[in-house]
Amino acid sequence: MSSGEHVAIGICAYNEESNIERSIRSVYGQKTFGFDIDEVIVVSSGSTDGTDGIVSGLLPEFENLRFIPQEKREGKNSAINLFLDNKKTQIAVLLNADNAFGDENSLSNLIKPFSDPKVGIVGGHPVPTNGKDSFAGFASHMLWAMHHHVSEVHPKIGELVAFRDIGTRLPVRTQSDEDILRMKLEEAGYTGVYAADAVIRNRGPETVADFIKQRTRVNIGERYMKRDYGYEIPTWKGSLLVGAMFGAVKDMGFHPVKMSMTAAMEAYSRLKASAYVMSDKGDMNVWDPVSTTKKL
Repeated sequence: MSSGEHVAIGICAYNEESNIERSIRSVYGQKTFGFDIDEVIVVSSGSTDGTDGIVSGLLPEFENLRFIPQEKREGKNSAINLFLDNKKTQIAVLLNADNAFGDENSLSNLIKPFSDPKVGIVGGHPVPTNGKDSFAGFASHMLWAMHHHVSEVHPKIGELVAFRDIGTRLPVRTQSDEDILRMKLEEAGYTGVYAADAVIRNRGPETVADFIKQRTRVNIGERYMKRDYGYEIPTWKGSLLVGAMFGAVKDMGFHPVKMSMTAAMEAYSRLKASAYVMSDKGDMNVWDPVSTTKKL
């Protein structure tokens, strides 16, 4: 259905041959009531596997699918900037190549808040596909359950995001993307919204080592946001985390051993991240992928 809002969707990929087709098809499986998807742009950053061939093979099937390969891997922020410089709409959506929409209404629910002209950025609701039997799988579910409950009070934008492009381009030497976009939009007078019914499916780490690796990397980016911009990330606020923990227990039941283990892994990751930033080793704009997250 054609209507007021026109959006462009950007998918940034690096060696995502196992996931990229599923991610793209999940976009074209969305109901577009109240808005139009003008274009879907895939930016492949120096991929060395079959990602580029898969995307190229889908171009004849989808008329508004565009492909922009980068010869060299320069980090996600560089890829996002390339998408933003090449899209034609004011509202942009960022979808990770290893994620897929949870249902056919997820994108519509993500775009709906823009009917309020004061809304500048909207975050979706990540739900992991991992089982809960292992420590790492349970930890991913607990992490995102807490993320959900924090976001209901103070929106934490991540994994799936839609925003108004007001000309912000991201520094390529950092890994923070959604937080910088939100900060700049808030400075311009816009607000952020959490769309709990805009479900995005992702894959959490499957080993404790990978969980700590991923969480350390994320926390490093958030610590640099605090140091360089004085920007507070809501998931570092103790009062919000206490309420989110009770929410997670209500959602998942009380599992004292696994919950204690998750809290310990997160605390360790935050300590490592804080030490890293204090030593000023530089933000991780290009990171080593967490391999066990690459099968949705």
